[in-house]
Amino acid sequence: SYSSSSSSSTSAAAKKEVELILVKEQNGVQYTNSSVVASPSSRGCTSGSGSAEDEVRETWGKKMDFLLSVIGFAVDLANVWRFPYLCYKNGGGAFLIPYVLFLFIAGMPLFYMELALGQYNKEGAATVWKICPIFKGVGYTVIIIALYVGFYYNVIIAWSLYYLFASLTSELPWLKCNNPWNSPNCTEPQHINGTFLGNRTPYAKYKNTPAAEFYEREVLHIHESKGINDLGLPRWELALCLILVVFILYFSLWKGVKSSGKVVYVTATMPYIVLFVLLIRGITLPGAMNGIRAYLHIDLEKLNDPQVWIDAATQIFFSLGAGFGVLIAFASYNKFENNCYRDAILTSTINCITSFFSGFAIFSVLGYMAHQHQVNIKDVATEGAGLVFIIYPEAISTLPGSTFFAIVFFIMLLTLGIDSSMGGMEAVITGLSDDFKFLKRHRKLFTFAVVFGTFLIALLCITNGGIFVLTLLDAYAAGTSILFGVLIEAIGVSWFYGVDRFSEDIERMMGFKPGIYWRVCWKFVSPAFLLVVVIASIVTSGNLRYDNYIFPRWSNMVGWSIALSSMLFVPIYAIYKLLIIPGTFKERIAYAITPEHEHHLVTEGNVRQFKVRQC
Repeated sequence: SYSSSSSSSTSAAAKKEVELILVKEQNGVQYTNSSVVASPSSRGCTSGSGSAEDEVRETWGKKMDFLLSVIGFAVDLANVWRFPYLCYKNGGGAFLIPYVLFLFIAGMPLFYMELALGQYNKEGAATVWKICPIFKGVGYTVIIIALYVGFYYNVIIAWSLYYLFASLTSELPWLKCNNPWNSPNCTEPQHINGTFLGNRTPYAKYKNTPAAEFYEREVLHIHESKGINDLGLPRWELALCLILVVFILYFSLWKGVKSSGKVVYVTATMPYIVLFVLLIRGITLPGAMNGIRAYLHIDLEKLNDPQVWIDAATQIFFSLGAGFGVLIAFASYNKFENNCYRDAILTSTINCITSFFSGFAIFSVLGYMAHQHQVNIKDVATEGAGLVFIIYPEAISTLPGSTFFAIVFFIMLLTLGIDSSMGGMEAVITGLSDDFKFLKRHRKLFTFAVVFGTFLIALLCITNGGIFVLTLLDAYAAGTSILFGVLIEAIGVSWFYGVDRFSEDIERMMGFKPGIYWRVCWKFVSPAFLLVVVIASIVTSGNLRYDNYIFPRWSNMVGWSIALSSMLFVPIYAIYKLLIIPGTFKERIAYAITPEHEHHLVTEGNVRQFKVRQC
């Protein structure tokens, strides 16, 4: 599968027991697994240095390994627990109009940009900025954010594992009220209907069902905490589940893409099998069609509400997962001539179709729940943990063969979480090991340090008040900060490195330039879209709350400190870079915004970025 442009090169590589790919020499570009080395005649200098052994970079075993890894990362819990509810809440089918619009003008272009960036430069999220050194700080920003997400995301996977083990019984433990953790107010579902609830509270928010009490009193132990300032000790049952999650992650990642590329054959495909099984079961239930009709109803009036557009924009952005450094890391292990354009279109489309498809499996069951309790769909419809850990498990517990459906449902949650977490960890590991070569030489030890480090912080999230820590991290660690990071990344690539130069890079890889549509999106539309979403996320961020608990002011300050701790890498690194470069201020700017392999042109006074170029 490796191509070679000269037999002498191949034999030399064989002697050194090193495989090098040499392609497209006719374009003036020699390619090795780790860097693009342009011949002096075409680019004026050589990028990359060192022996051939230093330049070897592993590649994916098969193309399918890469595709499944990208799909597995992009398709995560939010596809199941957030999109269907957002669609239902924001006008049903009408919500698809802004959602698909933002997919085409911002989601896909950013997805394509990251894949091309990683594949051409063969670097992780930090060192990829050899194309424009002053922006390297944004690489550290996204690596830090990916690490922060690992702190709490693994806890949600541990909850899924806990539920999976709890499901291994003939009668599911959240079916009845006769358990040690139940409160005196616990009411079994068959006694709850619209009349019982009155107008006080929607069913989804009712806290005294067996399923709600299992989640809040047995899994979280939230009743033993007064708030974020009363955490208590980590719970050993969840700690064991978390250790198991960390082990799975470590042994999936320790050998790089050679090991993780095989794990995704299970973790990326399993959710589709389970969703299909749940859908087939769901549509046979009484009331299912009412649920699906509610999911798909079209209310065009909703499009007059700006919040609907903000929801669509943030959902498409977070759903595709651009900006976490994961796509750059994954693509950096591709072969140079791989068609990442086709990959971007395919994987982003599959991700969005999965979100839409999962809504049928979710709302058919919500329709059944509403039918059982004689309430409206809006009373049972919810999102997030309340959907997948309370409402859906409760519905499953009332079905014949409930144990089987509970097991497959929690296996689905487990696999949805694992490969997304693997992606985040890989972004951290690849990003830092490409920057600090000694880490690459000790990959297994470094991988252990990363996953074990996330385990230690995650212990805070499995205390009695751990849900408050998790809510805080979820709101601030990867909210405004990741949007800011991708905005800076888009500006760096499109305006400083240059869309024209970026298009030339893509042409070297695939033999064709991106069309005017992509170039306009990269240069104008995507940055404008991101700027609006960043402003909207800041404006709409009020005081944090979890159900009826309002977080104290100091915790919001801590949250913003966490957000700033990653964002500040951008200006701090830029200032540091300008200070360490010798020369006049103009020369420093020139060196800082010129690709490293073109620094000799700066010496000659020929700075491409100082010239006006059209996209």
